[in-house]
Amino acid sequence: MDKFTELAGVAAPLPMINVDTDMLIPKQHLKTIKRTGLGKHLFEEMRFDDNGDENPDFILNKTAYRDAKIIVAGKNFGCGSSREHAPWALLDFGIRCVIAPSFADIFYNNCLKNGILPIALPQEDVDKLMDDAERGANAVISIDLAAQEIRGPDGGVIHFDIDPFHKKCLLEGLDDIGLTFEKKDAIASFEERMQSARPWA
Repeated sequence: MDKFTELAGVAAPLPMINVDTDMLIPKQHLKTIKRTGLGKHLFEEMRFDDNGDENPDFILNKTAYRDAKIIVAGKNFGCGSSREHAPWALLDFGIRCVIAPSFADIFYNNCLKNGILPIALPQEDVDKLMDDAERGANAVISIDLAAQEIRGPDGGVIHFDIDPFHKKCLLEGLDDIGLTFEKKDAIASFEERMQSARPWA
């Protein structure tokens, strides 16, 4: 997966609580195992009407937020079923970070495994970033993962916490397969020993 070191971009304000994975990617799009092509279906039932036309009132259809890289949302983001297609859709759309007061556990971990940084902050910090995000394209938010800092458009800094292991994986672009490849020499050595000790296996 792509490394996550620093990110600067427009943040889309989504002041909704309990945004579930079916809102993020409707169930009819779960047949694919490809991680690309799902961005066009992100928030499909809110972004489009029954005729397939854009809903001009939905935040990601507004000119200022079409290229948003960050979402600032309400609590319990990513609740519902444990579909990994949800972070795939976010990533394919261009979202690399979601900031909220809280996340559903499975969604949170699925984000980390796919190169998306989920940041949980106290409500007052989310409210401040939500205000910043509502200023549109003139309000760029910057995220420095190494320093664990969010910098607002006015220069204010918010510190965030992240598990050191997850931080390392994001900084180095290591998903589960990448982590396994880090041990490839040890794995090869083990296989050689086992082949010698148990040639019948």
